[in-house]
Amino acid sequence: MYLTRDEERILAGEEGESCRKAMELVVALGKIYGAEDLIDITSAHLSGASYKTIGDGGLKYLEDMVKGGARVSVPSTLNPVGMDRERWKEMHISPAFAEKQLRIIDLYGRMGVMATCSCTPYLGDNVPSLGDHIAWAESSALSFVNSYIGARTNREGGPGALAAAILGKTANYGLHIDENRRPTVIIEAEIDGSVFSYSMLGQAVGMEIGGGIPYFRGIEPTVDDAKTMSAAMAASGSVALYHVEGVTPEAGNFDTSGLETIFIGKKELKGAYDRLNTAEDIQLIALGCPHLSPKEMKDIAAFLKGKKKKNQDIEIWFCTSAKVREDCAEEVRIMEEFGPVLADTCMVVAPIEGIFKRTGTNSAKAGNYLPTLCSQKVACRDISKLMEAVI
Repeated sequence: MYLTRDEERILAGEEGESCRKAMELVVALGKIYGAEDLIDITSAHLSGASYKTIGDGGLKYLEDMVKGGARVSVPSTLNPVGMDRERWKEMHISPAFAEKQLRIIDLYGRMGVMATCSCTPYLGDNVPSLGDHIAWAESSALSFVNSYIGARTNREGGPGALAAAILGKTANYGLHIDENRRPTVIIEAEIDGSVFSYSMLGQAVGMEIGGGIPYFRGIEPTVDDAKTMSAAMAASGSVALYHVEGVTPEAGNFDTSGLETIFIGKKELKGAYDRLNTAEDIQLIALGCPHLSPKEMKDIAAFLKGKKKKNQDIEIWFCTSAKVREDCAEEVRIMEEFGPVLADTCMVVAPIEGIFKRTGTNSAKAGNYLPTLCSQKVACRDISKLMEAVI
């Protein structure tokens, strides 16, 4: 791999131990994936923020990085953590967990990371532009910005994204390169156009193709549709980039003649639905994976307005970013008659397995991760269907 003189100096430790460790990791990853050199990035988004997922080992790693003087050199945001920083008691979180979780957030902050704690940074503080090279680690977010915005990132791991954020550089391979952004399969889709149908479409496509780069025809996703579809494809498969004919900015750049065409319709969508649904009765309804957008907050509040919660045995969590919660005060007032509107966190990275066994969600992403990360049986349905159990 070619390194500039300045990059060689960093690797030699002349800019400090933290920078040396970061360069060592980025170079090692680059060599594994055949990168010829490094490339400058404009932003980073970091996973590995919940104490539940990184544990004491991850906490120690972050403490060592801070002790070594690590600082990010590009705008960097943080993924959801294991609890709402202010309302963790409402989530049945123990004081011991809360203490370590707050310590993790503080350590990232001391490295210059914006502690926004959201999986939808592109709706707030971290919005890349078409063609920007970035290093993002949250699978749903990187899929969205690769596809709907046309920024460029590989599916980074948490330590790799942090290393890239410190250096302001990442290895130049994979989806940073034009040739590797070509579609590999055409998806002819027939859905009803609801947000939930886009979630099931993403689930079905991920199940069908695994990885690869799908090129969609027959759909016109909005931001919210693309958000939920990106999350589903990244969770049920490993799709990090897709194109939508007439919608996404790079869709017209490629010749799709000769590609295999796969049809996704009612049969395939039912298969995706059946795969996710393993529970009938539920103890928790958790919405906001990825985090609820302002439009979703408005839609949910409009649906709930004037209704009453009749089943107090089922808890409801609405998960969003702190900024959206602050900006949607009227919607929050209505929603909190049914359950807390939580910021900074989501059901997947919170330690819910000690409290609940059966969770309802409208998110295919959550439907994939809840059984493995949280030991849950899942009811994955449209919001109106989920709410039939409580109103």
